[in-house]
Amino acid sequence: MIFEGTALLIARDNVDTDVLYPGPYLNIVDPQQMKWYLFEGLDPSLRDRLREDTILVVGENFGAGSSREHVPLAMKAWGIRCLVGKSFARIFYRNCINLGLLAVPCREAVDAARDGSRLRIDTDAGVIEVDGRVFRMPSLPPFLLDIITCGGLEAWARRRLTTG
Repeated sequence: MIFEGTALLIARDNVDTDVLYPGPYLNIVDPQQMKWYLFEGLDPSLRDRLREDTILVVGENFGAGSSREHVPLAMKAWGIRCLVGKSFARIFYRNCINLGLLAVPCREAVDAARDGSRLRIDTDAGVIEVDGRVFRMPSLPPFLLDIITCGGLEAWARRRLTTG
């Protein structure tokens, strides 16, 4: 799979889901409504900088804290293509995958990226290009990529149940 887009940098470590999507909005269940509260406790102006081809570039331990699925759902509702980070909190990472949003750890690519950098992630070749510079990324298990391709774990499971 290939993901291409423009970097939006969140150059902070240990950003937790409580600031990415604060508690008072957890009763909202429609992702199209959720998206208006993404980044609310961190920096609401980040929403104004989202483009139709945004790739979030984030620091260490991104998505720490509570296991809010609201964050990746709201990111997908904005059209965020994927995330590239130094590292991800375990539950957040799995929520992204389960909801069909690719999150790739690659410290070197994050260090090279700037706001507005052009990124190209090629999961088959195992590389991330940042403004033409190429970095190796960890290989992702095929079943995780299959979940992403299907649009999330539910769609992946439905497909497996119907195709045997």
